[in-house]
Amino acid sequence: MLRHVSAMTVKEGAKRRYAGESPTLPGRGWTFARWLAGLWLVAALGNVAAAQVETRTEDVATIDGIMNAFYEVVSGPAGEMADKARDSTLHHPEAWIAIARTADDGTPAVKVMELNGFYGSNAPRQQPFYEWETDRVVRRSGNMTHVWSSYASSREPGGEPFDTGVNSVTLFFDGTRWWIMNWMFDQSAD
Repeated sequence: MLRHVSAMTVKEGAKRRYAGESPTLPGRGWTFARWLAGLWLVAALGNVAAAQVETRTEDVATIDGIMNAFYEVVSGPAGEMADKARDSTLHHPEAWIAIARTADDGTPAVKVMELNGFYGSNAPRQQPFYEWETDRVVRRSGNMTHVWSSYASSREPGGEPFDTGVNSVTLFFDGTRWWIMNWMFDQSAD
């Protein structure tokens, strides 16, 4: 059964909100703020459930696993997108990415972003792109690990590299799995 809300009730609610009070919805005992918060929570939980991707145990159980997955998610043929969903299972929710470069005026610059910022719209690749690790130096202290990961990039798996470089990756072991906490590379490095 629908209840009629008079204009006076709406105005009173607006006055109360302006004064910092939370108006009660007629006949329900719920405040408007609680109702709105509940609606938002239902919508948010629905979106989270739909967006969740199953973490592959082999990706996060070891340093080798997470580093292999780190390169696999960005590699693939033209016309396909990077595996952003799988990549999100590798990165800690608070992870950041930094890309260093040389600015037009010759000074060092860095852009720091979250994983979503790195992928942007994640459009399909215009050209094939394959990247793999060529060397690794690991330093561990407790549950924190730093990986200097040298890489090569080519247009076919294991093909002639058109680019090489080094990723600086910080990992964290939470007692059950590895997380990528951050990573950085320098676009201007030779």
